[in-house]
Amino acid sequence: MVETALREQRSETIRQALAEQGLVNVGNIHLDYSTPELLEQVIHRREGRLAVGGALVVATGLYTGRSANDKYIVEEPSSREQVAWGKGNRPFSPEQYERLRRRVMAFFQERDLFIQECRVGADPRYQQRIRVITQWAWQSMFARSLFIHPRTFNDTIQIPDYTLIVAPGFKALPEEDGTRSEVFIVLHPGRREIMIAGTGYAGEIKKSIFTVMNYLMPQQGVLPMHCSANIGVDNDCAIFFGLSGTGKTTLSTDPQRRMIGDDEHGWSDTGVFNFEGGCYAKVINLSAHAEPEIWGCTRRFGTVLENVVMDPVSRRVDLYDSQFTENTRAAYPLSSLTNIQADSMGGHPKHVIFLAADAFGILPPVAQLSNAQAMYHFLSGYTAKLAGTEVGLTTPQATFSACFGAPFMVLDPVHYANMLGQRLEETQARCWLVNTGWSGGPYGEGERMPISETRAIINRILANDLDSCPAQVDPVFGLRVPVTVPGVDRSRLNPRNTWQDPQAYDEKARLLAGQFKENFRQFSDRVPETVRACGPA
Repeated sequence: MVETALREQRSETIRQALAEQGLVNVGNIHLDYSTPELLEQVIHRREGRLAVGGALVVATGLYTGRSANDKYIVEEPSSREQVAWGKGNRPFSPEQYERLRRRVMAFFQERDLFIQECRVGADPRYQQRIRVITQWAWQSMFARSLFIHPRTFNDTIQIPDYTLIVAPGFKALPEEDGTRSEVFIVLHPGRREIMIAGTGYAGEIKKSIFTVMNYLMPQQGVLPMHCSANIGVDNDCAIFFGLSGTGKTTLSTDPQRRMIGDDEHGWSDTGVFNFEGGCYAKVINLSAHAEPEIWGCTRRFGTVLENVVMDPVSRRVDLYDSQFTENTRAAYPLSSLTNIQADSMGGHPKHVIFLAADAFGILPPVAQLSNAQAMYHFLSGYTAKLAGTEVGLTTPQATFSACFGAPFMVLDPVHYANMLGQRLEETQARCWLVNTGWSGGPYGEGERMPISETRAIINRILANDLDSCPAQVDPVFGLRVPVTVPGVDRSRLNPRNTWQDPQAYDEKARLLAGQFKENFRQFSDRVPETVRACGPA
Protein backbone atom coordinates (compact mmCIF):
# COMPACT_ATOMS: atom_id res chain seq x y z
CA MET A 1 0.00 0.00 0.00
CA VAL A 2 2.87 2.36 0.78
CA GLU A 3 4.42 1.73 -2.63
CA THR A 4 1.05 2.30 -4.35
CA ALA A 5 0.58 5.60 -2.56
CA LEU A 6 4.13 6.63 -3.40
CA ARG A 7 3.61 5.83 -7.08
CA GLU A 8 0.39 7.84 -7.18
CA GLN A 9 2.16 10.76 -5.57
CA ARG A 10 5.05 10.58 -8.03
CA SER A 11 2.65 10.27 -10.98
CA GLU A 12 0.83 13.41 -9.94
CA THR A 13 4.12 15.25 -9.51
CA ILE A 14 5.31 14.22 -12.95
CA ARG A 15 1.95 15.15 -14.49
CA GLN A 16 2.58 18.70 -13.30
CA ALA A 17 6.13 18.61 -14.64
CA LEU A 18 4.89 17.40 -18.02
CA ALA A 19 2.29 20.16 -18.16
CA GLU A 20 5.10 22.68 -17.78
CA GLN A 21 6.74 21.07 -20.81
CA GLY A 22 3.56 21.38 -22.88
CA LEU A 23 2.21 17.85 -22.38
CA VAL A 24 -1.28 18.70 -21.13
CA ASN A 25 -4.58 16.85 -20.96
CA VAL A 26 -2.83 13.51 -21.28
CA GLY A 27 -4.46 10.25 -20.27
CA ASN A 28 -3.14 7.79 -17.70
CA ILE A 29 0.51 8.07 -16.73
CA HIS A 30 2.29 4.74 -16.30
CA LEU A 31 5.41 5.82 -14.45
CA ASP A 32 8.37 3.48 -13.97
CA TYR A 33 6.26 0.37 -14.44
CA SER A 34 8.19 -2.83 -13.84
CA THR A 35 8.76 -5.36 -16.62
CA PRO A 36 5.84 -7.60 -15.51
CA GLU A 37 3.52 -4.59 -15.31
CA LEU A 38 4.57 -3.38 -18.73
CA LEU A 39 4.13 -6.84 -20.18
CA GLU A 40 0.56 -6.90 -18.90
CA GLN A 41 -0.06 -3.57 -20.60
CA VAL A 42 1.48 -4.79 -23.86
CA ILE A 43 -0.75 -7.85 -23.97
CA HIS A 44 -3.83 -5.85 -22.97
CA ARG A 45 -3.14 -3.33 -25.73
CA ARG A 46 -2.29 -6.05 -28.25
CA GLU A 47 1.08 -4.51 -28.97
CA GLY A 48 2.86 -7.88 -28.94
CA ARG A 49 2.65 -11.59 -28.19
CA LEU A 50 4.43 -13.96 -25.82
CA ALA A 51 6.73 -16.66 -27.19
CA VAL A 52 7.81 -19.95 -25.63
CA GLY A 53 10.05 -19.12 -22.70
CA GLY A 54 8.42 -15.76 -22.02
CA ALA A 55 10.08 -13.40 -24.52
CA LEU A 56 7.88 -10.66 -26.00
CA VAL A 57 7.60 -10.61 -29.80
CA VAL A 58 6.73 -7.26 -31.38
CA ALA A 59 6.58 -5.84 -34.90
CA THR A 60 7.89 -2.36 -35.60
CA GLY A 61 5.77 -1.85 -38.71
CA LEU A 62 7.04 -0.36 -41.95
CA TYR A 63 10.38 0.70 -40.47
CA THR A 64 12.57 -2.21 -39.41
CA GLY A 65 15.86 -0.33 -39.28
CA ARG A 66 17.22 3.13 -38.61
CA SER A 67 15.97 6.00 -40.77
CA ALA A 68 19.44 7.48 -41.21
CA ASN A 69 18.29 10.21 -43.59
CA ASP A 70 15.62 11.53 -41.21
CA LYS A 71 17.92 12.67 -38.38
CA TYR A 72 18.28 16.34 -37.52
CA ILE A 73 19.97 18.56 -34.93
CA VAL A 74 18.54 21.94 -34.07
CA GLU A 75 21.02 24.66 -34.98
CA GLU A 76 20.95 27.12 -32.10
CA PRO A 77 23.53 29.00 -29.97
CA SER A 78 24.66 26.01 -27.90
CA SER A 79 25.16 23.74 -30.93
CA ARG A 80 26.09 26.07 -33.78
CA GLU A 81 29.86 26.03 -33.27
CA GLN A 82 30.10 22.51 -31.83
CA VAL A 83 28.36 20.30 -34.39
CA ALA A 84 30.08 19.06 -37.54
CA TRP A 85 27.20 19.93 -39.86
CA GLY A 86 26.71 17.82 -42.95
CA LYS A 87 24.91 14.76 -44.28
CA GLY A 88 24.95 13.00 -40.91
CA ASN A 89 24.09 16.08 -38.87
CA ARG A 90 21.41 17.95 -40.77
CA PRO A 91 20.44 21.34 -39.34
CA PHE A 92 16.87 22.02 -38.20
CA SER A 93 15.81 25.53 -37.26
CA PRO A 94 14.48 26.37 -33.77
CA GLU A 95 11.33 27.74 -35.39
CA GLN A 96 10.71 24.48 -37.26
CA TYR A 97 11.27 22.53 -34.08
CA GLU A 98 8.81 24.58 -32.03
CA ARG A 99 6.09 24.24 -34.69
CA LEU A 100 6.64 20.51 -34.93
CA ARG A 101 6.79 20.15 -31.17
CA ARG A 102 3.41 21.84 -30.70
CA ARG A 103 1.86 19.33 -33.10
CA VAL A 104 3.45 16.40 -31.24
CA MET A 105 2.22 17.77 -27.91
CA ALA A 106 -1.31 17.98 -29.34
CA PHE A 107 -1.00 14.38 -30.57
CA PHE A 108 -0.44 13.17 -27.00
CA GLN A 109 -3.56 14.80 -25.58
CA GLU A 110 -5.90 12.20 -24.05
CA ARG A 111 -3.37 9.44 -24.78
CA ASP A 112 -1.81 7.30 -22.09
CA LEU A 113 1.90 7.86 -21.50
CA PHE A 114 4.52 5.35 -20.48
CA ILE A 115 7.45 6.98 -18.71
CA GLN A 116 10.75 5.53 -17.55
CA GLU A 117 13.17 7.56 -15.43
CA CYS A 118 16.55 6.11 -16.39
CA ARG A 119 20.26 6.81 -16.37
CA VAL A 120 22.99 6.62 -19.01
CA GLY A 121 26.62 6.10 -18.05
CA ALA A 122 27.74 3.58 -15.43
CA ASP A 123 30.46 5.89 -14.09
CA PRO A 124 28.71 8.19 -11.57
CA ARG A 125 31.02 11.06 -12.54
CA TYR A 126 29.55 11.20 -16.04
CA GLN A 127 26.08 9.74 -15.58
CA GLN A 128 23.17 11.48 -17.32
CA ARG A 129 19.54 11.32 -16.14
CA ILE A 130 17.07 10.68 -18.93
CA ARG A 131 13.31 10.63 -19.08
CA VAL A 132 11.84 8.39 -21.79
CA ILE A 133 8.20 9.19 -22.68
CA THR A 134 6.62 6.68 -25.06
CA GLN A 135 3.29 6.07 -26.69
CA TRP A 136 3.67 2.29 -26.65
CA ALA A 137 4.12 0.10 -23.58
CA TRP A 138 6.60 -2.23 -25.27
CA GLN A 139 8.90 0.67 -26.11
CA SER A 140 8.88 1.61 -22.42
CA MET A 141 9.86 -1.97 -21.70
CA PHE A 142 12.65 -1.61 -24.27
CA ALA A 143 13.93 1.57 -22.57
CA ARG A 144 13.82 -0.09 -19.15
CA SER A 145 15.94 -2.97 -20.50
CA LEU A 146 18.45 -0.92 -22.49
CA PHE A 147 19.20 1.92 -20.11
CA ILE A 148 20.34 1.92 -16.49
CA HIS A 149 17.38 1.82 -14.14
CA PRO A 150 17.74 2.86 -10.48
CA ARG A 151 16.82 0.10 -8.04
CA THR A 152 14.84 2.37 -5.74
CA PHE A 153 12.99 5.65 -5.96
CA ASN A 154 11.80 8.17 -3.43
CA ASP A 155 8.97 10.62 -3.88
CA THR A 156 11.22 13.17 -5.59
CA ILE A 157 10.97 13.26 -9.36
CA GLN A 158 14.35 13.62 -11.04
CA ILE A 159 15.07 16.66 -13.13
CA PRO A 160 16.20 15.00 -16.36
CA ASP A 161 19.35 15.99 -18.19
CA TYR A 162 17.62 14.90 -21.40
CA THR A 163 14.05 13.98 -22.31
CA LEU A 164 13.02 11.63 -25.12
CA ILE A 165 9.53 12.02 -26.54
CA VAL A 166 8.62 9.00 -28.68
CA ALA A 167 5.45 9.05 -30.79
CA PRO A 168 5.51 6.30 -33.43
CA GLY A 169 1.88 6.98 -34.32
CA PHE A 170 2.55 10.62 -35.26
CA LYS A 171 3.35 11.20 -38.93
CA ALA A 172 5.09 14.36 -40.06
CA LEU A 173 3.86 16.40 -43.02
CA PRO A 174 7.06 17.26 -44.90
CA GLU A 175 5.63 20.32 -46.64
CA GLU A 176 4.46 21.74 -43.33
CA ASP A 177 7.07 20.42 -40.92
CA GLY A 178 10.26 20.77 -42.97
CA THR A 179 11.14 17.09 -42.72
CA ARG A 180 12.19 14.75 -45.51
CA SER A 181 9.45 12.21 -44.82
CA GLU A 182 6.83 11.24 -42.26
CA VAL A 183 9.65 10.10 -39.96
CA PHE A 184 11.88 12.37 -37.89
CA ILE A 185 14.46 12.08 -35.15
CA VAL A 186 15.32 15.57 -33.93
CA LEU A 187 17.84 16.46 -31.22
CA HIS A 188 17.54 19.90 -29.62
CA PRO A 189 20.72 20.45 -27.53
CA GLY A 190 19.44 23.75 -26.12
CA ARG A 191 16.18 22.23 -24.89
CA ARG A 192 18.04 19.02 -24.00
CA GLU A 193 15.29 17.12 -25.71
CA ILE A 194 14.81 14.57 -28.49
CA MET A 195 11.64 13.90 -30.47
CA ILE A 196 11.20 10.63 -32.38
CA ALA A 197 8.07 10.04 -34.47
CA GLY A 198 6.72 8.18 -37.47
CA THR A 199 8.74 5.02 -36.84
CA GLY A 200 8.23 2.13 -34.45
CA TYR A 201 11.82 0.92 -34.65
CA ALA A 202 13.12 1.08 -31.07
CA GLY A 203 16.74 1.29 -32.16
CA GLU A 204 16.09 4.99 -32.77
CA ILE A 205 15.58 5.44 -29.00
CA LYS A 206 18.89 3.76 -28.19
CA LYS A 207 20.93 5.54 -30.86
CA SER A 208 19.47 8.97 -30.10
CA ILE A 209 20.83 8.75 -26.57
CA PHE A 210 24.17 7.55 -27.94
CA THR A 211 24.21 10.65 -30.15
CA VAL A 212 23.68 12.78 -27.05
CA MET A 213 26.60 11.08 -25.30
CA ASN A 214 28.81 11.65 -28.33
CA TYR A 215 27.98 15.33 -27.97
CA LEU A 216 28.36 15.65 -24.20
CA MET A 217 31.21 13.32 -23.21
CA PRO A 218 34.11 14.94 -25.12
CA GLN A 219 33.32 18.16 -23.29
CA GLN A 220 34.23 16.27 -20.09
CA GLY A 221 37.35 14.60 -21.49
CA VAL A 222 35.68 11.24 -22.16
CA LEU A 223 36.02 9.44 -25.51
CA PRO A 224 32.60 8.05 -26.51
CA MET A 225 32.91 4.80 -28.45
CA HIS A 226 30.70 2.60 -30.59
CA CYS A 227 32.19 -0.56 -29.16
CA SER A 228 31.62 -3.55 -26.92
CA ALA A 229 33.84 -4.32 -23.95
CA ASN A 230 34.69 -7.20 -21.64
CA ILE A 231 37.15 -8.02 -18.90
CA GLY A 232 39.20 -11.13 -18.08
CA VAL A 233 40.09 -12.96 -14.89
CA ASP A 234 43.17 -10.76 -14.52
CA ASN A 235 40.98 -7.65 -14.88
CA ASP A 236 42.41 -7.09 -18.36
CA CYS A 237 39.91 -5.04 -20.35
CA ALA A 238 39.37 -5.27 -24.13
CA ILE A 239 37.18 -3.19 -26.42
CA PHE A 240 35.72 -4.10 -29.81
CA PHE A 241 34.82 -1.36 -32.31
CA GLY A 242 32.55 -2.04 -35.26
CA LEU A 243 29.32 -1.22 -37.00
CA SER A 244 26.12 -3.19 -36.48
CA GLY A 245 26.48 -6.79 -37.58
CA THR A 246 30.29 -6.95 -37.48
CA GLY A 247 30.36 -9.05 -34.32
CA LYS A 248 30.71 -6.68 -31.37
CA THR A 249 28.07 -8.42 -29.29
CA THR A 250 28.99 -11.93 -30.37
CA LEU A 251 32.73 -11.61 -29.80
CA SER A 252 32.48 -9.78 -26.49
CA THR A 253 29.99 -12.31 -25.11
CA ASP A 254 32.61 -14.77 -23.91
CA PRO A 255 32.06 -17.32 -21.10
CA GLN A 256 35.69 -16.84 -20.04
CA ARG A 257 35.37 -13.06 -19.71
CA ARG A 258 32.91 -10.76 -17.95
CA MET A 259 30.78 -8.59 -20.21
CA ILE A 260 30.97 -4.85 -19.53
CA GLY A 261 28.65 -3.93 -22.38
CA ASP A 262 27.85 -4.79 -25.97
CA ASP A 263 27.67 -1.51 -27.89
CA GLU A 264 28.33 1.90 -26.33
CA HIS A 265 31.07 2.96 -23.91
CA GLY A 266 33.13 5.86 -22.66
CA TRP A 267 36.90 5.87 -22.11
CA SER A 268 37.80 8.25 -19.30
CA ASP A 269 41.07 9.02 -17.53
CA THR A 270 40.49 5.98 -15.29
CA GLY A 271 39.16 3.42 -17.78
CA VAL A 272 36.15 2.16 -19.69
CA PHE A 273 32.50 2.34 -18.62
CA ASN A 274 29.26 1.23 -20.24
CA PHE A 275 26.72 3.83 -21.28
CA GLU A 276 23.86 1.32 -21.15
CA GLY A 277 22.27 -1.25 -18.90
CA GLY A 278 21.27 -3.75 -21.56
CA CYS A 279 22.04 -5.33 -24.93
CA TYR A 280 20.45 -4.95 -28.36
CA ALA A 281 21.69 -7.97 -30.27
CA LYS A 282 21.11 -8.81 -33.88
CA VAL A 283 19.68 -12.35 -33.87
CA ILE A 284 19.16 -13.37 -37.50
CA ASN A 285 20.57 -16.90 -38.00
CA LEU A 286 21.59 -17.06 -34.35
CA SER A 287 22.43 -20.61 -33.22
CA ALA A 288 22.49 -22.17 -29.79
CA HIS A 289 25.81 -23.81 -30.61
CA ALA A 290 27.75 -20.75 -31.82
CA GLU A 291 26.24 -18.13 -29.50
CA PRO A 292 24.59 -19.92 -26.56
CA GLU A 293 24.37 -16.89 -24.23
CA ILE A 294 22.59 -14.61 -26.67
CA TRP A 295 20.46 -17.49 -27.98
CA GLY A 296 19.35 -18.22 -24.44
CA CYS A 297 18.21 -14.62 -24.01
CA THR A 298 15.84 -14.99 -26.97
CA ARG A 299 13.94 -17.57 -24.85
CA ARG A 300 13.88 -15.56 -21.63
CA PHE A 301 11.20 -13.56 -19.85
CA GLY A 302 11.83 -9.84 -20.14
CA THR A 303 13.46 -9.96 -23.57
CA VAL A 304 11.89 -7.92 -26.37
CA LEU A 305 12.20 -9.57 -29.80
CA GLU A 306 11.79 -7.10 -32.66
CA ASN A 307 10.46 -8.41 -35.99
CA VAL A 308 11.34 -12.02 -35.20
CA VAL A 309 9.12 -14.60 -36.89
CA MET A 310 7.01 -16.70 -34.50
CA ASP A 311 4.61 -19.54 -35.18
CA PRO A 312 1.20 -18.25 -33.98
CA VAL A 313 0.15 -21.66 -32.64
CA SER A 314 3.28 -23.22 -31.10
CA ARG A 315 4.66 -19.76 -30.16
CA ARG A 316 8.16 -20.89 -31.11
CA VAL A 317 10.40 -18.31 -32.74
CA ASP A 318 12.39 -18.99 -35.90
CA LEU A 319 15.63 -17.03 -35.85
CA TYR A 320 16.48 -18.18 -39.37
CA ASP A 321 13.40 -16.63 -40.96
CA SER A 322 14.02 -13.14 -42.39
CA GLN A 323 10.64 -12.56 -44.01
CA PHE A 324 10.16 -9.30 -42.08
CA THR A 325 13.78 -8.12 -42.11
CA GLU A 326 17.38 -9.27 -41.84
CA ASN A 327 17.62 -6.87 -38.90
CA THR A 328 15.85 -8.99 -36.31
CA ARG A 329 16.76 -7.90 -32.78
CA ALA A 330 16.67 -8.95 -29.15
CA ALA A 331 16.70 -6.33 -26.38
CA TYR A 332 17.46 -7.59 -22.89
CA PRO A 333 19.06 -6.29 -19.67
CA LEU A 334 22.67 -7.17 -18.96
CA SER A 335 21.45 -9.11 -15.94
CA SER A 336 20.06 -11.71 -18.36
CA LEU A 337 23.64 -12.79 -19.08
CA THR A 338 25.42 -15.19 -16.76
CA ASN A 339 28.85 -13.55 -16.74
CA ILE A 340 28.83 -9.77 -16.44
CA GLN A 341 30.89 -7.07 -14.75
CA ALA A 342 28.48 -5.96 -12.05
CA ASP A 343 29.37 -2.28 -12.07
CA SER A 344 29.74 -2.14 -15.89
CA MET A 345 33.17 -0.54 -15.52
CA GLY A 346 36.72 -1.60 -16.27
CA GLY A 347 40.24 -0.21 -16.31
CA HIS A 348 42.14 0.98 -19.34
CA PRO A 349 41.95 -1.61 -22.15
CA LYS A 350 45.01 -3.69 -22.95
CA HIS A 351 43.70 -4.45 -26.43
CA VAL A 352 41.64 -2.32 -28.83
CA ILE A 353 40.11 -4.33 -31.67
CA PHE A 354 38.59 -2.88 -34.85
CA LEU A 355 36.08 -5.25 -36.45
CA ALA A 356 35.56 -4.88 -40.20
CA ALA A 357 33.19 -7.07 -42.21
CA ASP A 358 35.13 -6.69 -45.46
CA ALA A 359 32.67 -7.30 -48.29
CA PHE A 360 35.49 -7.35 -50.87
CA GLY A 361 37.41 -10.19 -49.19
CA ILE A 362 40.68 -8.23 -49.34
CA LEU A 363 41.67 -7.53 -45.74
CA PRO A 364 43.52 -10.23 -43.78
CA PRO A 365 41.73 -11.92 -40.87
CA VAL A 366 43.98 -10.10 -38.37
CA ALA A 367 46.64 -7.40 -38.39
CA GLN A 368 48.44 -5.44 -35.68
CA LEU A 369 48.26 -1.64 -35.97
CA SER A 370 50.62 1.07 -34.83
CA ASN A 371 49.05 4.05 -33.07
CA ALA A 372 49.16 6.08 -36.28
CA GLN A 373 47.58 3.21 -38.23
CA ALA A 374 44.93 2.94 -35.51
CA MET A 375 43.99 6.58 -36.01
CA TYR A 376 43.90 6.10 -39.79
CA HIS A 377 41.64 3.06 -39.65
CA PHE A 378 39.51 4.59 -36.90
CA LEU A 379 38.83 7.59 -39.12
CA SER A 380 38.28 5.33 -42.14
CA GLY A 381 35.89 3.01 -40.31
CA TYR A 382 35.81 0.57 -43.21
CA THR A 383 33.31 -2.28 -43.09
CA ALA A 384 30.18 -3.48 -44.84
CA LYS A 385 26.74 -2.32 -43.84
CA LEU A 386 24.76 -5.50 -43.49
CA ALA A 387 21.28 -6.09 -44.79
CA GLY A 388 18.42 -4.62 -42.78
CA THR A 389 20.35 -2.30 -40.48
CA GLU A 390 19.11 0.70 -42.44
CA VAL A 391 15.92 1.25 -44.42
CA GLY A 392 16.36 0.13 -48.04
CA LEU A 393 19.55 -1.86 -47.48
CA THR A 394 19.02 -5.41 -48.74
CA THR A 395 22.57 -6.66 -49.46
CA PRO A 396 25.94 -5.96 -47.83
CA GLN A 397 27.47 -2.72 -49.04
CA ALA A 398 31.08 -1.64 -48.61
CA THR A 399 31.17 1.60 -46.69
CA PHE A 400 33.34 3.95 -44.68
CA SER A 401 31.92 5.16 -41.39
CA ALA A 402 34.23 7.44 -39.41
CA CYS A 403 34.90 6.23 -35.86
CA PHE A 404 32.94 3.07 -36.72
CA GLY A 405 29.77 5.05 -36.03
CA ALA A 406 29.61 8.18 -38.22
CA PRO A 407 25.79 8.53 -38.01
CA PHE A 408 26.07 9.12 -34.26
CA MET A 409 29.17 11.33 -34.17
CA VAL A 410 28.14 14.94 -33.57
CA LEU A 411 31.61 16.52 -33.52
CA ASP A 412 34.34 16.49 -36.17
CA PRO A 413 35.55 12.84 -36.44
CA VAL A 414 39.15 14.05 -36.19
CA HIS A 415 38.37 15.25 -32.67
CA TYR A 416 37.40 11.72 -31.61
CA ALA A 417 40.43 10.25 -33.44
CA ASN A 418 42.78 12.60 -31.62
CA MET A 419 41.23 11.52 -28.32
CA LEU A 420 41.77 7.86 -29.27
CA GLY A 421 45.38 8.50 -30.25
CA GLN A 422 46.00 10.22 -26.92
CA ARG A 423 44.45 7.34 -24.96
CA LEU A 424 46.51 4.75 -26.88
CA GLU A 425 49.69 6.72 -26.22
CA GLU A 426 48.92 7.15 -22.52
CA THR A 427 47.93 3.55 -21.84
CA GLN A 428 50.16 1.66 -24.32
CA ALA A 429 47.13 -0.38 -25.40
CA ARG A 430 47.72 -2.57 -28.45
CA CYS A 431 45.44 -2.12 -31.45
CA TRP A 432 44.26 -4.74 -33.95
CA LEU A 433 42.24 -4.91 -37.16
CA VAL A 434 40.14 -8.09 -37.43
CA ASN A 435 38.20 -8.95 -40.58
CA THR A 436 34.93 -10.72 -39.72
CA GLY A 437 33.83 -10.46 -43.36
CA TRP A 438 34.65 -12.45 -46.46
CA SER A 439 37.53 -14.70 -47.47
CA GLY A 440 38.29 -16.37 -50.79
CA GLY A 441 36.46 -13.74 -52.80
CA PRO A 442 33.97 -10.90 -52.43
CA TYR A 443 30.42 -11.20 -51.13
CA GLY A 444 28.55 -13.61 -53.39
CA GLU A 445 31.68 -15.55 -54.36
CA GLY A 446 33.76 -16.12 -51.23
CA GLU A 447 32.63 -17.25 -47.81
CA ARG A 448 32.34 -15.38 -44.56
CA MET A 449 35.09 -15.97 -42.04
CA PRO A 450 34.10 -18.91 -39.81
CA ILE A 451 33.11 -17.65 -36.38
CA SER A 452 35.28 -20.39 -34.82
CA GLU A 453 38.41 -18.99 -36.50
CA THR A 454 37.53 -15.40 -35.59
CA ARG A 455 37.09 -16.48 -31.98
CA ALA A 456 40.48 -18.23 -32.13
CA ILE A 457 42.05 -14.98 -33.34
CA ILE A 458 40.39 -12.97 -30.57
CA ASN A 459 41.45 -15.49 -27.94
CA ARG A 460 45.08 -15.32 -29.10
CA ILE A 461 45.02 -11.53 -29.07
CA LEU A 462 43.62 -11.41 -25.55
CA ALA A 463 46.17 -13.99 -24.38
CA ASN A 464 48.93 -11.67 -25.70
CA ASP A 465 50.12 -14.48 -27.99
CA LEU A 466 50.26 -12.29 -31.13
CA ASP A 467 52.05 -9.28 -29.66
CA SER A 468 55.50 -10.23 -30.88
CA CYS A 469 54.91 -13.22 -33.16
CA PRO A 470 56.55 -13.41 -36.64
CA ALA A 471 54.68 -11.31 -39.17
CA GLN A 472 54.58 -10.35 -42.81
CA VAL A 473 53.67 -6.93 -44.17
CA ASP A 474 50.64 -6.72 -46.42
CA PRO A 475 51.92 -5.12 -49.69
CA VAL A 476 48.76 -3.07 -50.33
CA PHE A 477 47.77 -1.76 -46.90
CA GLY A 478 51.09 -2.00 -45.05
CA LEU A 479 49.51 -4.04 -42.27
CA ARG A 480 51.55 -6.28 -39.99
CA VAL A 481 49.95 -9.73 -40.43
CA PRO A 482 50.90 -12.73 -38.23
CA VAL A 483 52.43 -15.62 -40.17
CA THR A 484 50.53 -18.20 -38.11
CA VAL A 485 47.65 -18.14 -35.66
CA PRO A 486 46.78 -21.42 -33.89
CA GLY A 487 43.23 -22.45 -34.76
CA VAL A 488 43.18 -20.50 -38.03
CA ASP A 489 43.68 -21.92 -41.53
CA ARG A 490 47.14 -20.58 -42.42
CA SER A 491 46.14 -19.87 -46.01
CA ARG A 492 43.55 -17.36 -44.85
CA LEU A 493 46.22 -15.14 -43.31
CA ASN A 494 47.26 -14.15 -46.83
CA PRO A 495 43.92 -13.32 -48.49
CA ARG A 496 45.40 -13.43 -52.00
CA ASN A 497 46.13 -17.14 -51.56
CA THR A 498 42.45 -17.88 -50.88
CA TRP A 499 41.23 -16.53 -54.23
CA GLN A 500 40.98 -18.89 -57.21
CA ASP A 501 42.18 -16.05 -59.45
CA PRO A 502 45.03 -14.07 -57.80
CA GLN A 503 44.86 -11.43 -60.54
CA ALA A 504 41.20 -10.84 -59.69
CA TYR A 505 42.32 -10.30 -56.10
CA ASP A 506 44.91 -7.76 -57.21
CA GLU A 507 42.30 -5.86 -59.19
CA LYS A 508 39.85 -5.78 -56.26
CA ALA A 509 42.65 -4.81 -53.88
CA ARG A 510 43.57 -1.83 -56.08
CA LEU A 511 39.91 -0.84 -56.20
CA LEU A 512 39.54 -1.00 -52.42
CA ALA A 513 42.82 0.85 -51.91
CA GLY A 514 41.53 3.61 -54.18
CA GLN A 515 38.33 3.84 -52.15
CA PHE A 516 40.37 4.17 -48.94
CA LYS A 517 42.41 7.00 -50.46
CA GLU A 518 39.37 8.80 -51.81
CA ASN A 519 37.52 8.55 -48.51
CA PHE A 520 40.47 9.77 -46.44
CA ARG A 521 40.88 12.99 -48.43
CA GLN A 522 38.21 14.56 -46.23
CA PHE A 523 40.55 14.27 -43.22
CA SER A 524 43.96 14.82 -44.84
CA ASP A 525 44.30 18.50 -44.02
CA ARG A 526 43.53 17.94 -40.32
CA VAL A 527 45.72 14.99 -39.36
CA PRO A 528 49.53 14.65 -38.99
CA GLU A 529 51.63 13.30 -41.84
CA THR A 530 52.35 10.18 -39.76
CA VAL A 531 48.64 9.32 -39.93
CA ARG A 532 48.20 10.26 -43.61
CA ALA A 533 51.10 7.97 -44.48
CA CYS A 534 49.27 4.94 -43.07
CA GLY A 535 46.99 4.66 -46.09
CA PRO A 536 47.37 1.98 -48.77
CA ALA A 537 50.24 2.15 -51.24
